[in-house]
Amino acid sequence: MARILGYIATSLDGFVATADDNLDWLFAYNDMELGEHDYRHFLARIRTVVMGRGTYDFLAADSSPWAYGEQRVFVVTSSPIAEPKGPLETRHDVDALIAELRALDDGDVWMLGGGTLQMAFMERAALDEIEIYVMPELIGGGRPLFPATGLRASPRLLDVRPLDRGCVRLHYALT
Repeated sequence: MARILGYIATSLDGFVATADDNLDWLFAYNDMELGEHDYRHFLARIRTVVMGRGTYDFLAADSSPWAYGEQRVFVVTSSPIAEPKGPLETRHDVDALIAELRALDDGDVWMLGGGTLQMAFMERAALDEIEIYVMPELIGGGRPLFPATGLRASPRLLDVRPLDRGCVRLHYALT
């Protein structure tokens, strides 16, 4: 059974992007040394990537090449994607997608992007672990790491570690 993982950065005040989806505050840390926790190491063990439509649209608008050619990609959306940037499949039913993902046995699944879809998975007890990289930035508002849905949970801390340039990595088990 596949493990479903989160790997996400947040500002110190709990936002993953500004209100206008700007990530310049985060891109300022692109040269940060994360060692064994580097995104490239994480991505190398991922076989399937899941993202919401907002995250997909953000990535599709970027001029960079599609970064997920080695992974199977699902975009959760209720509307078709006319000209996908890279190979992907769409799904609209989160419960059916979770069952499909749990049936995979070829590697880990990454829940990529913002907090809305991650929260939908957490509400269904379908996010197994999450790595949160807390950046030493206060951005004053925007898209929250965990949108308020009324979910109450007590994740179990697996590891906490200070990293380069004041970043702190928090690693939690959720299930």
